[in-house]
Amino acid sequence: MKTDHLYYPYHSQRMTTIARQGMVATSQPLAAQAGLDMLKKGGNAVDAAIATAAMLTVVEPTSNGIGGDAFALVWMKDKLYGLNASGPAPQSISIDKVRELGHDEMPLHGFLPVTVPGAPGGWAALSKHFGKLPLIEVLQPAIYYAENGFAVTPTVAKLWERAYKKFSTSCTEPMYNGWFDTFAPNGEYPKIGDIWRSPDHAETLRQIARTDAAAFYEGELAAKMTEFSADNGGFLTKEDLAAYEPEWVEPISVNYRGYDVWEIPPNGQGLVALSALNILKGFSFQEKESIDTYHKQMEAMKLAFADGHAYITEEQHMPVTVEELLSDAYAAKRRDQIGESAQEPEAGEPKAGGTVYLATADSEGNMVSFIQSNYHGFGSGLVVPGTGIALQNRGHNFSLDPEHANSLEGGKKSFHTIIPGFLTKDNQAIGPFGVMGGFMQPQGHAQVVMNMLDFGLNPQTALDAPRWQWIKDKTFHVEADFPKHIAEALIRKGHDIEVKADRSTFGRGQVIWRDPENGTLYGGTEARADGSIASY
Repeated sequence: MKTDHLYYPYHSQRMTTIARQGMVATSQPLAAQAGLDMLKKGGNAVDAAIATAAMLTVVEPTSNGIGGDAFALVWMKDKLYGLNASGPAPQSISIDKVRELGHDEMPLHGFLPVTVPGAPGGWAALSKHFGKLPLIEVLQPAIYYAENGFAVTPTVAKLWERAYKKFSTSCTEPMYNGWFDTFAPNGEYPKIGDIWRSPDHAETLRQIARTDAAAFYEGELAAKMTEFSADNGGFLTKEDLAAYEPEWVEPISVNYRGYDVWEIPPNGQGLVALSALNILKGFSFQEKESIDTYHKQMEAMKLAFADGHAYITEEQHMPVTVEELLSDAYAAKRRDQIGESAQEPEAGEPKAGGTVYLATADSEGNMVSFIQSNYHGFGSGLVVPGTGIALQNRGHNFSLDPEHANSLEGGKKSFHTIIPGFLTKDNQAIGPFGVMGGFMQPQGHAQVVMNMLDFGLNPQTALDAPRWQWIKDKTFHVEADFPKHIAEALIRKGHDIEVKADRSTFGRGQVIWRDPENGTLYGGTEARADGSIASY
């Protein structure tokens, strides 16, 4: 009899993982183990995060890759640092040039949505500023598995099959051959338990490690990327790559129930999560499984997204400031707009009033909240020949409306969906948290934070709880185990509720909670993925 590793008819329970010396939580067991190996070798939480991130490009290529972007929040020696390792659009691209090619909106695949990859530069920057181990040692587990192969896990195999079927019909031009050669050799995509390897990927990681990513932005790898771009009508040039530097940024926050909730500032959408929480903090929630609780959460999230979609882009291009959007006065104004029935979301006027996520912690109290992505699954569908580099399609988020805050411009960074989160209390670190998954991410952040801070759920249960997701207008998707009587009551309030059996669209999260009194670590990992926590 053939065993189905995606069939789970019986209830399963995962307990919170508890440890003292170190912890790595992510969506794939081998990646978590790679991070733990760094901790046991004397590395710190940053070394563990980089090792895990690099490994995820190998063992979960369905969601991220070397050609993607990354963001990190790093708690190091009693201070929180932010790293924005997202890349801009090529300097030579423009709205007019895209329109001249026959597009009314940014395409999803091909070279037009390709932006400068930031992830390798982010790894190098983190290693240089905070790492204890050489980058070549930190990337060694990823290099090993790329070269020797790994057994594909269930969730990854499901997403791989989905991508193959999609690309087989939508990505048929010769420039996509590299993707099929790399990820579906001999016309076969890997199934659950199959061994997949990519020697080109291993060699690319080796060059990044040996040169602190210089080879990626100015050396042989850069030359291969720009040659591939030029041969296929792309705008990415050697000058775009050579000019790239990750940015160290000041994290932004709101205080919620006595805890400071931290996010990366725009161009990331962490501002949406903070805006929603800022609205919701003015309410008192007595119980989680309540019609009133869900109604207010959903209405607040719609309002936050309306503002986010109207205003978020690279910060210097925003028509309003982060401070204005997160002010208590503006939150009160938006809160007053929440009534007893569902409303159509509209942006306010504040001046008038798929991604992988991982969390790490070490014995010294250092912690990292890290996220990286190709945006839509494998990204643009393009793999640079001979490198294993899958190029992201982050530019798909740009608007071709020149009046929109997030309008396409050469050298500009787009509205970015991937966001790491972090909690502190009284200037002490509590820990990293995150939920990946496109526009689900700020919704997942708000739900997980409220699960822990409003309703006292432990990290694992906070992640296990049924999720809801705003889609558009008054439409929300809810998971199949969402309480039926509450869904029906929300429909009576005017919400358009759709129950979805496929949990893969509701995000995949990780949490590490550190007890500031004794340093004990409590970890939760995602049941909606091949989630795993490695600790000691």
